[in-house]
Amino acid sequence: MTGLRRLWRGELPLADAFWSWAVLGGIALNGVTTFLFLMLISAGRPIEAFFIGYAISVPYNICVAVGVWRSAEAYAGDRRWATIARVVTCIGMALLSIT
Repeated sequence: MTGLRRLWRGELPLADAFWSWAVLGGIALNGVTTFLFLMLISAGRPIEAFFIGYAISVPYNICVAVGVWRSAEAYAGDRRWATIARVVTCIGMALLSIT
């Protein structure tokens, strides 16, 4: 939980926030929740499917987008990388949230 708090506060290095939490974590969590969503829908359990598919992944996606945004603000390197990380994360998390 400490890592998630540090991410939310923007205390992680931008590379870690982006690659570990947004890219790898986002693909893993959203992939698992999508799979479980489909399994539960197939089993005729829409309420559980909604909970697994959205109530878990959307808050994670929001937390990651905020964390990357804040980490990008503190990034001391080339500002273009910070901007790219922000844009890619926001678009990626939005797409993962609606699918």
